[in-house]
Amino acid sequence: MLAAERQTRILHEVEHRGAVRVTELARLLNVSDMTIRRDLDTLAAQGQLAKVHGGATVTGGGKPSTDEPGFEAKWARQTAEKEAIAAAAAALVEPGSAVGLSAGTTTWTLAHHLRDIPGLTVVTNSMRVAEVLHKGGEETPNVVLTGGVRTPSDALVGPVAVSSLRLLHLDVVFLGVHGMNARAGFTTPNLHEADTDQALVAAGQRLVVLADHTKWGIIGISTIVPLDQADVVVSDEGLSQEARTMIAEAGAELVLAPYVAPRPAEESRTG
Repeated sequence: MLAAERQTRILHEVEHRGAVRVTELARLLNVSDMTIRRDLDTLAAQGQLAKVHGGATVTGGGKPSTDEPGFEAKWARQTAEKEAIAAAAAALVEPGSAVGLSAGTTTWTLAHHLRDIPGLTVVTNSMRVAEVLHKGGEETPNVVLTGGVRTPSDALVGPVAVSSLRLLHLDVVFLGVHGMNARAGFTTPNLHEADTDQALVAAGQRLVVLADHTKWGIIGISTIVPLDQADVVVSDEGLSQEARTMIAEAGAELVLAPYVAPRPAEESRTG
């Protein structure tokens, strides 16, 4: 198991359990305590968890509402879930559609699945999404990239992005989110990104939100849209029963994609 895969699994355990011990992780992943401690050092330096004596916990009782990890940090989280969500979302896309994709690692994963759907026009405020589609297969989509100011998560936001989106009419918009909550709805930690995402949502006839199960309960500083504005929410089978109930009560169709969790791999006990 590569270090990045191992660290993703560690984050998965921390986020689900709230706190983990070094000895438990070493046994689970079949590596040495020293290897786990190095992984925890790396993840703590990235602000993804808090080290404590003998283990690690989620950061400081919850992340600040303006905390915005970079693309690389987010990409390493819940990779199996994101791949499953992207595959399920791609099945909702009709050939010849005009599709909007917000910035984010889940929409970036979805972009890979859209490259061979014929006749698509894809509008996005993500340079990374545009790059994936530009390198597409035989049926490379026509890509429209908004202008704007770049954020830590590689979104293009601000007045330029909003103005360009207001002129467009899309069949479906796929929205990646930082968090979702019954009260706050679908949220982002970046105020300018909220304005841009709202303009993207307004351009679409149908809204599909992509959010893995760890996003439930996280609240960013700004609401993009309330829960009841989503036509479809695509998540994974790890989504809690509370979240499933709240989303259903809001009136959205809920699609739960099955995924295979990362499995422990043999690794030298010396790390």
